[in-house]
Amino acid sequence: MKKALITGHLGFVGQYFVEALHDKYDITGIDIKENNDARTFFKENDDYYDLVIHLAAIVGGRSTIENNPLSVGLDLSIDAEFFNWVLKNKPGHTIYFSSSAAYPIKYQYRNSKKLLSEDMIDLNNIESPDLTYGWSKLTGEYLAKFVMKDYEKITIFRPFSGYGTDQDLAYPFPSLIHRAKNKMDPFDIWGDGEQVRDFIHIKDIIEASYVCIKKSIYGTYNLGTGIPMSFNKLALLINNIAGYKPEYNHIKTAPTGVMYRVCNPHNMIKFYKPRIPLIKGINDALSEIK
Repeated sequence: MKKALITGHLGFVGQYFVEALHDKYDITGIDIKENNDARTFFKENDDYYDLVIHLAAIVGGRSTIENNPLSVGLDLSIDAEFFNWVLKNKPGHTIYFSSSAAYPIKYQYRNSKKLLSEDMIDLNNIESPDLTYGWSKLTGEYLAKFVMKDYEKITIFRPFSGYGTDQDLAYPFPSLIHRAKNKMDPFDIWGDGEQVRDFIHIKDIIEASYVCIKKSIYGTYNLGTGIPMSFNKLALLINNIAGYKPEYNHIKTAPTGVMYRVCNPHNMIKFYKPRIPLIKGINDALSEIK
């Protein structure tokens, strides 16, 4: 059986990868939740893996990104060790999860309404991304650029707002589902609720990734739907499906992030089209989340 390495395998995305690949690969998982620091592993390990999926990172939702930026800065050291390890061991296929947060914030203001395409990041002319998390992912991509001079089998994904039924409540989708399930009234929404995001189901993220694995597709790709959705509209949609009409309480002092972050999926749909519409994702979440 082929060998796969998944860093951050106990996280939200990592667990889905383990489930999808466990019968196809002999999986080695590295996760800080088991007191296994990926940086130590990369310094000490010399093994060959047919597939490597690098997810290990500190994120923690918008509150952590804005209120504890130095903790997210640790991702810089994780990725530096990772790419040195990749260059040394040259796996069969390396997948690096970047983020839509790497895109320049100048494209993401309230009235910009620009779909973010891969070419909007120019690694030869770097522009300010979204705080330290965006910088860490942009730096990871920058490091990958140098690795690819000697090793080209790298796929970089920039996922937009991934969601699912078992995501941590620090993220917006599950927190809104939780409020709806508990019929909270008033119903809290961070900011004015006009922040717009592009929600893609975690299963579509995994399936798109697996297509790239099977077909040996390398390069940099967005993972998103191209469908804009404000938090106000998302809350209304969730509560309509849940069957109640609360009063909405906008917490203007809460972290909000950029105002408009939506994917241009043009390059992704050449090999994969998302299959799970947001309404189905909401229905599934309302059925499964307690």
